[in-house]
Amino acid sequence: MAVLIVDQVSKFYDHFKAVDRVSFQIEAGRMFGLLGPNGAGKTTTMRMIMNIIIPDEGRIEIFGARFQEEHKNQIGYLPEERGLYPKMKVVDHLQFLGEMKGLSAAEARRRAHHWLERFELEKWAEKKVQELSKGMQQKIQFISTIMHDPQLIIMDEPFSGLDPINTKLLKDILLELKQAGKTIILSTHLMDQAEKLCEEICLINRGRVVLQGPLSDIKQRYSHNSVQLEYAGDASFIAALPFVERINDYGNYMEIRLKDQTAPQELFQAVAQAGLQVSRFEAMETSLNDIFIEIVGGGNGHE
Repeated sequence: MAVLIVDQVSKFYDHFKAVDRVSFQIEAGRMFGLLGPNGAGKTTTMRMIMNIIIPDEGRIEIFGARFQEEHKNQIGYLPEERGLYPKMKVVDHLQFLGEMKGLSAAEARRRAHHWLERFELEKWAEKKVQELSKGMQQKIQFISTIMHDPQLIIMDEPFSGLDPINTKLLKDILLELKQAGKTIILSTHLMDQAEKLCEEICLINRGRVVLQGPLSDIKQRYSHNSVQLEYAGDASFIAALPFVERINDYGNYMEIRLKDQTAPQELFQAVAQAGLQVSRFEAMETSLNDIFIEIVGGGNGHE
């Protein structure tokens, strides 16, 4: 069953089209990436999903219906603009937000302490929010997004402000939530994070969908006949080989794109015959970042 359907949705600002006929749908229990460069229209799309902004065209359905007030307690939304009350104590703040999502005071406080412990923030529970670092505040915002146990979790740039250790912690918890059957939408311009987490993606540029589908299918579609080569010696002859299309040379390490229908063994034989000392020779998998650069290039849109 589709938890979310976005059908031909557009948003205008005067004569500018911030979002232009965007369509996608997300099945229950999936991790979905809404991707694109800064200013592509991702945040505007998320705000329309949350009914913060009303679309000028198109249709959005959540849990099989147009957005309704009761949907709010079934959704966890982490907006791009973080909003915490700086003078409130951390645990009081989380309790307050939990109660707003329909939890009792006691249950909200219990869940607040549970998640503070998970994020190694329990000793900060009685501190004021303003005493926390930016990364700590980001974790508090994340806790407030999930503590009411929503079925649909929508997150706009969730890794902003987090160091590598806390980024990994957040990713681990997102994977736990997915395994528990939650549907998760991540909006990000960080392709490496999306590649590690998302099963399906929708790539937006200048307000339009330019690529979407299962990530595995997309990577196969955009795969290139390329190899990685680590070596010692003079490898300048490789550029002149008739079956080599392009080389990225980093000094003792090369990324080599071969022409279509060329077997990597041909390159390996040429390298061996030249007497090059090879420490690594293997096929390269096309990354989501490579695909992003190929499709989007240097273009920017508008949020």
